[in-house]
Amino acid sequence: MHEDLVVVTGAGGFIAGSLVASLRQQGYKRIRAVDIKPLDHWYQRFDDVENLSLDLNIKENCEKAARNARDVYNLAANMGGMGFIEKNKALCMLSVLINTHMLQAAVKYRVARYFYSSSACVYNGDKQKSFEAPLLREEDAYPALAEDGYGWEKLFSERMCRHFHEDFGLYTRVARFHNVYGPWGTWFGGREKAPAAICRKVIEAKENGKHEIEIWGSGNQTRSFMYIDDCLEGVQKIMNSQILEPINLGSAEAVSINRLVDLVEDIAGVRLNRKYDLDAPQGVNGRNSENTLIQKYLNWEPSIPLREGLEKTYAWIYDQYRARESGRAGVVQEFVTTPHD
Repeated sequence: MHEDLVVVTGAGGFIAGSLVASLRQQGYKRIRAVDIKPLDHWYQRFDDVENLSLDLNIKENCEKAARNARDVYNLAANMGGMGFIEKNKALCMLSVLINTHMLQAAVKYRVARYFYSSSACVYNGDKQKSFEAPLLREEDAYPALAEDGYGWEKLFSERMCRHFHEDFGLYTRVARFHNVYGPWGTWFGGREKAPAAICRKVIEAKENGKHEIEIWGSGNQTRSFMYIDDCLEGVQKIMNSQILEPINLGSAEAVSINRLVDLVEDIAGVRLNRKYDLDAPQGVNGRNSENTLIQKYLNWEPSIPLREGLEKTYAWIYDQYRARESGRAGVVQEFVTTPHD
């Protein structure tokens, strides 16, 4: 199995780049990594991997990506944190082209297995008005009232996977990611998510001596955050499972944004004055992953404690921040590349 070709799309980004690294560590010998970004802007890149810079919005490029593959992990999408999603709805919707063309290519080249990364943004917004972090079950995606733009694209693409399975017999698996964070993720530039943004803001405040942090919204919004290692393990468990329907992949450890700031401050050893921007993008009031179904199918769920994951993430972002401030090579705009093995 490890000799078969595995394709990972979105591989220049955070989660998919980490998946490529994980597959290599597991002994996979033939990996094709695909991303729209120029190769020197990939977060992680390896010389023993077939690295392709392709725009997967174009059908012919999806066929190049899928040719001769046994497995396809489709993680490519136009996305980022709430600041990006709320201001780029049309761009987020255009990701439907990527999944549509990749599914068609998977059928054409008789791909054995196809994984699609969906999002908790598919869930009905009316079920997320409470700050008490409502536990969202898989069925709570319907009746549909997804996050405008990004969430609707993800929900539609889930249905595409379902119908390609029904109509063409394609083996498809779909996971709804809940706020993945960790090292090798975007930490500045506008696409970063809350854990990385808060780590960066705390580092900046500590280094600059200003002792103030801006928080988007009231700080009462609640979320669960899944460390990258849990995400990678879950992706492969779901790919290898008998799960036919979309399934939550997220931690059930919900915290408020204020509590998230508390944790990062504690790691940094500082206390900061908080300035709340009530006009900034902030998303739904509350969201948490209900994990009954994944426990039933896999006897497993994401379990790495938030504090543990934040310590590793903070340390990595601190190193990146210091490298950028000192002008050392390795940081280009918002993208970070790793040394080749």
